[in-house]
Amino acid sequence: MVKVALIGAGKMGISHLSILGAHNDVEVVGVCDTSKMINDFLSRYGKFNCFTDLKKMLKETKPDAVVVAVPTKFHYSIIKDLLESNVHVFAEKPFCLTTKQGEELVQMAERQKLITQVGYHNKFIGTFGEVKRLVQKGALGKIYHFVAESYGPVVIRPKQDTWRSDPSEGGGCLLDYASHVIDLVSDILAPVAKAKASLLKSVFSNTVEDAVYSTLELENQISGTLSVNWSDETHRKMSTSITLVGTNGKIVSDANELKVYLKENDGNEGYDKGWTVKYITDLTDQVDFYLRGEEYSAQLDYFVKAVSGKVPNTINTFRSAWYTDKAIEMIRQSAN
Repeated sequence: MVKVALIGAGKMGISHLSILGAHNDVEVVGVCDTSKMINDFLSRYGKFNCFTDLKKMLKETKPDAVVVAVPTKFHYSIIKDLLESNVHVFAEKPFCLTTKQGEELVQMAERQKLITQVGYHNKFIGTFGEVKRLVQKGALGKIYHFVAESYGPVVIRPKQDTWRSDPSEGGGCLLDYASHVIDLVSDILAPVAKAKASLLKSVFSNTVEDAVYSTLELENQISGTLSVNWSDETHRKMSTSITLVGTNGKIVSDANELKVYLKENDGNEGYDKGWTVKYITDLTDQVDFYLRGEEYSAQLDYFVKAVSGKVPNTINTFRSAWYTDKAIEMIRQSAN
């Protein structure tokens, strides 16, 4: 059994706690939150061992791993404490508010050979996983362009005074929404090397951007466009998609549907010359516990397996999340 503790029992924290509590190979040894009301509820009805002091929880419960689900502004100090305590860490996205902070944590974790993961769940969605497999196999030939998009109805009227409106807490479309798409591009194609002609637009917000548009050049010289808008109420919920164009065809994929066009099919089993359409139901592995989507259970299951030494620590590491943080900084600088 892997002994796991949770820091931050808010929306994502409670989701993670539910998944961990149902995991056959996990013992939840502690929950740390600053809210006495939440702690009282979890200890009374969930029988969890709750704390308001992180150091006390670490000392008394001695977890193998900790899930960090607090606002981004607290990531650096909390994760640093955990790494100094030689604990494996799963942190919610984005990783850190600055690349300097992130670089220090990356080096600490790698030096101590600790398992790390950041919650970019798109990598555990079957359609996007299949896109990566096809790219690595060379199905599209030479890829020369991509379009990465995400839209949703997060801020659709003037509203302030939440963490989403505070850049110091990780608010704004770039950190909260666009980071998911940037991370997906980095994983499927390559990390971002340059950001050009970026636009950060406020639609309803006064203190943060609601839309992000940028031209990106990747480390492998592939270029493309980023288009993200969390003030788009034509979408019922967050909708992320990626389009890849190559010398042998095209891929258009979102979280539900994968469309592949091949000029020539050279050994790509399961695909025809011309268009082939596959759906998430064809490409999703089953999980033992479903909450919100298979990807949320799958990412924590992978983390637990990595801590147990059953799988390599190669998905959503601190280093890969740091590349995303670097791209975010490039986009901000390009927009100034």
